[in-house]
Amino acid sequence: MNATLRRRLERAVRVRDFIRAHRTDGAGEATALTRLEELIQRADALATQQRAGVVATRAATMQREELRHALQSKLLIYLAAVGAVAAKGNTELAPQFQLPRAGASNQGFLTAARGMLEKATAQKDLLVSRGMSAQLVDDLTATLTKFEQTLEATRAGRRDHVGASADLESVLSEITEQVRLLDGLVRYRFSDHAELMGAWASARNVLGPFKTRTEPPAEEGQAPEGTGPDAVKPAA
Repeated sequence: MNATLRRRLERAVRVRDFIRAHRTDGAGEATALTRLEELIQRADALATQQRAGVVATRAATMQREELRHALQSKLLIYLAAVGAVAAKGNTELAPQFQLPRAGASNQGFLTAARGMLEKATAQKDLLVSRGMSAQLVDDLTATLTKFEQTLEATRAGRRDHVGASADLESVLSEITEQVRLLDGLVRYRFSDHAELMGAWASARNVLGPFKTRTEPPAEEGQAPEGTGPDAVKPAA
């Protein structure tokens, strides 16, 4: 959730708390408050889903980088070396075991690696006779499956994030409408109570509660503390 949406949600919580603290038995007030509470719960759930999508995407990206490194630096390079040896007696094998381009996209890398695996499976006996471990095909199959799963996890995480973000915008727009409604209600009930109206203004402020000065203002004709003729000046 970006900072603007977070501040709007925090404002909604402050508004809810204010109304709870000063509620009456009015039916209209109860309806508006209940709806605001429902919207806040929905917004919280969407924010959690949005965050989960981001976390899932990052985790999948980190795992995919590790798997790709293992494929490039260990499994595929071993298969390519065996393929080069086998191609000395069969020139048709030479192009079938070429390593994927280092700069290939993840999907392009997966396609090329699966092509190598398919050829290795078909020529397994020959490749084993040229020095390939029989376990390599199984290891390569398992690693590529995990690699493909990280791509799907990334897509799912992005869907969750984008979907939650769109729904969150909609919910926060409705929350804004409810805050306006409650603003009218508060003004109707408390317009003659300056202290409560000040608290309400602070609650509905998007940037957060108003901060009050801790020092009393200087009296008329009096210089602020530390600026008069008797003020201690710092050493030169």
